[in-house]
Amino acid sequence: MSADGISIALVRSWDTEEIVSLYRAGGWWKDEYDPAEIPRLIRGSFAFVVASDTKSGRAVGMGRAISDGVSDAYIQDLFVYPEYRRRELGTAMVSLLVNLCRGAGISWIALVAEPDSEQFYHSLGFVRMEGHIPLIYRGDA
Repeated sequence: MSADGISIALVRSWDTEEIVSLYRAGGWWKDEYDPAEIPRLIRGSFAFVVASDTKSGRAVGMGRAISDGVSDAYIQDLFVYPEYRRRELGTAMVSLLVNLCRGAGISWIALVAEPDSEQFYHSLGFVRMEGHIPLIYRGDA
């Protein structure tokens, strides 16, 4: 998919430094993470999409779905550099990920939204899971 000087593609690999830069800009990269794991992260995802500037070839956005490929999927790590926002890139990437999941027969697709992004996801068909609370493991109980 290509429009407005940006190409969005499903990838099985990408330049590690560019993906690390996107994770850093999104606030999700920690110094103890090993950049050498990025290729495995991409390959291990059910689907990994990259938005790239067609002139420079540089990645300007990314997103991925993790799934067993059968029943459930989670969309995560969706990010677009601020200077490339308001161009429907996030919408296009989420739509592509959802369509790939649905095309594989996966109907339960969820995500954990960043603060202030709920309306964006609502516009794409996602709703709050009332009665559920997202949890994260932080150590031994």
